[in-house]
Amino acid sequence: MTNAIAGFMTPLGIYLIITLLHLIVPARKVTGYVTDEKTGEKMKYYLNGRRVLIISILLWAGAGLLKSELFSWLYTVRFYSLAGALTIGIIFSLYIVLSAPFSGKSFFADFYFGRLKNPQFFKGRIDAKMWLYMVGAIMLELNALSSAAYHYMKYGSQSSPGIFISAALISWFVFEYLTFEEVHLYTYDFFAERTGFKLGWGCLAFYPFFYPIALWATAALPAPGTNTLLSILYILIFFGGWTLARGANMQKFYFKTRPGKSFLGIKPETLSDGEKTLLVNGYWGLSRHINYLGEILMAAGIILSVGYPANPLPWLYPLYYVALLFPRQMADDRRCSQKYGPLWDEYESRVKYRIIPFLY
Repeated sequence: MTNAIAGFMTPLGIYLIITLLHLIVPARKVTGYVTDEKTGEKMKYYLNGRRVLIISILLWAGAGLLKSELFSWLYTVRFYSLAGALTIGIIFSLYIVLSAPFSGKSFFADFYFGRLKNPQFFKGRIDAKMWLYMVGAIMLELNALSSAAYHYMKYGSQSSPGIFISAALISWFVFEYLTFEEVHLYTYDFFAERTGFKLGWGCLAFYPFFYPIALWATAALPAPGTNTLLSILYILIFFGGWTLARGANMQKFYFKTRPGKSFLGIKPETLSDGEKTLLVNGYWGLSRHINYLGEILMAAGIILSVGYPANPLPWLYPLYYVALLFPRQMADDRRCSQKYGPLWDEYESRVKYRIIPFLY
């Protein structure tokens, strides 16, 4: 019973610590892409996610050195902790929706999608979307580290290298995500989505507890045997996906912030109607949503690395991306068609593939 209560409350404690660190750790103040609906000015953000991540990992390591079982605590109480995170996600979603003016849509639509696009608190010191992404990413990292620690504490020298490879790939995923925080201010989530259950519950409960499902499903299992060539292949799949996702986002970021400048030697080519402009070469010439393919490949590399390809549970992670991103591509294409009109038709004739080059 003690573990159940402590495990249930653990996410709340971690989220509060992360929030406090976000408020007190020095941050860069940057101007984003989204326009404030009230002032008409570009929104400002305080970004220090990478610093908060590093401090959070150091706090986790320090707690483990003081009491070794704390290294694997999040894995040991994972189901109680998940229940706590699910509760926090629902409470946050209710608060962020009910505190905003009625939109005219049904309550269920408002609750799921949200009413506010870009809410900020503490005089702009905390942006809801960036806070959610940071909290979710750091909790994901701690869950991955705790799972790997549990596996090592159980099996010692007989541990599976794949568990540590998978945890390392997740760590890279989180570290580079928080390193390039500013780039994500130019992504779909910020200019097209509102803040409700989908985003709030997703970042507080789903994202940090579902993404490490490969580790949760295999950390208690013995090593399946090591195939070095396959491990290298899985790592290459991950970094191939990372190259597509990060490269595409960075090219778009450079194009939005430094028009005309080359990115990785790629000079931007565009289509324009005199008012609106679309990027049509480099990563964005391969497919209209090449970054989505990158996300799916990264997930595949992470789950394959644990070494249990026949276990169905890890496959839920990349399948989730397929279920999420393919419909999002369709929605985004509809939105772009409405926004750009004939220019988008011209773009589609130039860049024929939606996500997977030469296939889809």
